Formats: sequence, C-alpha cells, structure tokens
Amino acid sequence: MTRQFNEKKLPLGEFVALVALMFSLVAMSIDAMLPALPAIGADLAVADANDTQLVVASLFFGLAFGQLLAGPLSDSFGRKPIIYAGFFLFMGGCLLSIFAPSFEWMIAGRVLQGFGAASPRIVTIALVRDLYEGRAMARVMSFALSVFILVPALAPTMGQGILVFAGWRAIFTTFVLIALITSVWFALRQPETLTLERRSAFSVRRILIAAREVCTTRSAIGYTLATGLIFASFVGYLSSAQQIFQVTYRLGEWFPAYFAALAISIGSASVVNGRLVIRHGMHKISNAAIRTLTGLSLLFLIVAWTLGGLPPLWLFMTFFISMFFCVGLLFGNLNALSMEPLGHIAGVGASVVGFVATLISVPIGAAIGQAYDGTVMALAGGFSVFAAAALIAMRWAQDENRKT
Repeated sequence: MTRQFNEKKLPLGEFVALVALMFSLVAMSIDAMLPALPAIGADLAVADANDTQLVVASLFFGLAFGQLLAGPLSDSFGRKPIIYAGFFLFMGGCLLSIFAPSFEWMIAGRVLQGFGAASPRIVTIALVRDLYEGRAMARVMSFALSVFILVPALAPTMGQGILVFAGWRAIFTTFVLIALITSVWFALRQPETLTLERRSAFSVRRILIAAREVCTTRSAIGYTLATGLIFASFVGYLSSAQQIFQVTYRLGEWFPAYFAALAISIGSASVVNGRLVIRHGMHKISNAAIRTLTGLSLLFLIVAWTLGGLPPLWLFMTFFISMFFCVGLLFGNLNALSMEPLGHIAGVGASVVGFVATLISVPIGAAIGQAYDGTVMALAGGFSVFAAAALIAMRWAQDENRKT
C-alpha cells in the first residue's frame, strides 16, 4: 500500500537508483579504501601495519553517533535538510583526509565522513517509509538492495584503479564527486516527503525515552545485541581483509576479485531472503542462519588451528562464502526483528537500535582486526566466539515471544 504522496513520487526506476546510491555511500567509503591501506600507512608514517585498519573502524565510529541524531533530526526538520547536512559533513571529512598531514588527521577525517554518511543512510529509509508502506516498501527496498549489491563487489577494483593511476588521495576526491553528484540529483528531483504538519519537535528526552524502551524491551535489545555481535565479526573482516588477501595469501592485485566474491555471497543471501521471508518468516530463517554460521565458524576455527592458522586459499574461500551467505540472511532479518516491538517509535527507535549495534560492533571488530598476526586465526576465533554469543542473544530474545 502507498501513502498520500503520489504527486511527490519519482518514477520507480529513478527512485530506486537514487535510494541505492545513497545507501551505498558507507559501503563505498570503506571498500574502495581497502587496497590503499598500505600506501596510506607508508605515506603517513604508520609504524604498525595493523594501525592502518583504523581507517575502516574510525568511519564506523562516526557512523554510530551520526545515526543516533540523524533520524530524530529528520523527524523535526524534514528529510531533505538533514540529508543535505550529511552530504556536506561527509564531503568535509573527505577534504580533511585529502589534505591530511598526519595519520591522526586522516582518522579525524574518517570519523567526520562516517558521521556525515549516517544521514543519507538512515534518513533515506525514513524517506522511503514516507512514500511507501507494507509490501510496496519491501518491493522498493528489495530493488534498491539488488542495485546496492554491486557496490561492495566493484568498489575495491575502483579504489585499486584510482590508486595505481592517481594515488590514494584521489580516492577521497572521487568520494567528493560522487557525493556532490548524488546530492545535486537528490536536490533537483526528489521532493520533501515529510510535510510541516507531520513534523515533531526535536527532543533529547524523546531519544532517551526511546533508548530506555529499546534497552528494557527484551526482544528489541536481544536482537540488537545479536546484530552488533554479528556485525562485530564482519567489521573485523573488513579491517583485516586487505592484509589477509594481500599479505597472508599474497594475492596482490587479485585482492578485489576475491573480496568481490565474498561480497556477492552476502548480497545474494539478501536477495534470497527477500524471496523466502514471506513464506517462512524472519524467526525461522534467522534461527537456521545463526546455527549454521556458528557451526561453520567453529569448524573453520578447528581446521585453521590444525593447519597452523594458514589454510589453503580455496578452503578459506569455501568456508567464508558459506559463512557470509549466513551473515547476509541475518543482516536481512535481525534489524527488522529488533524493530518489531518499536513501531510506535520507529524513527527514533531505528536510530537507537543502529547506534547501539554499531557501538557494540566497532570496538570488538577493531580488536579482532588488531589481533591479526599473519594468519587467519584471529578472524576465525572472532567469528566463532561472536556467532555463538549472537546465538545466545537471539535465544534469549525469543524466550519472550516465539511467534513469527
């Protein structure tokens, strides 16, 4: 069913493309940077190679706090002004990274990029909700996700190409151009969807009340914890992917191709989930996915340990394609499950859920990445421990209500 803004809708194809591009800003800002991490470390005199992983983790840190504010602010001031502000801050962070004289300034720029990118990511979901609901919204989001899958698959190749021909600072220049083009397209073609009479006054009290409700609603906080724990392992992978593929497995310029294969596994799972969830329900699919992920992670840990932390590349890829398919199924359902009891505070609730999950995942994921020692043991251990912890959190959440 659609809402009352028929006169404010773009043609569906254009709207989906715009939404997908705005969703992709965070993924592009991470994945395109991965091939450049060694060059950044060398140019900015980073003593420990593991410290370059902070280029990834710091963006998530900014994202956590940005999404806490973006949703409530858009409920008060409209969707478009907050998205504009996010693009402006993101481009400012990119410029700070372009001209960074030291690694510390680089990290400050990345935090600002994450803080700014939170608005297009979070507020765009609210914008879609303004225009569509029910199955119509699910249809739009599925189409957008199908386009979005291309970004993590192609971004490392784009980053590596720019790195070869123009250097790592030019990657941030490309981010600025993409953000500028997207913001102009958004400004010229997408009308405001939140009318004045539907806006609410900004209130810190509303955010605190929502945070309290999230933290005291068993299913909401349980699934939020599970989301954060699963994403923690994924952040650990993103942080150490360049080193695993290019240092441990010595893949050199083939790194983007292997990274893309794993990204496509996650994206494919999201598409499959969109087809299966109506028939089987979120609980059934999530439970099957988390049990399978936990079992595969523990098995991979044992295999990796018996092989001295260095399993053959084909075995690593086989396990991780399977594990990441499970992760894709979980990403598609856990956020929806955490929001299920929060419909009456959906806007602020989504910001709080995103903030808590990201705040859990960033320090844990950074610790997994920092534990990289030339083998895959830290990553294998991280997936094993935190998949099992997420399974416990989900079981705890479902004890309150086991209905699909």
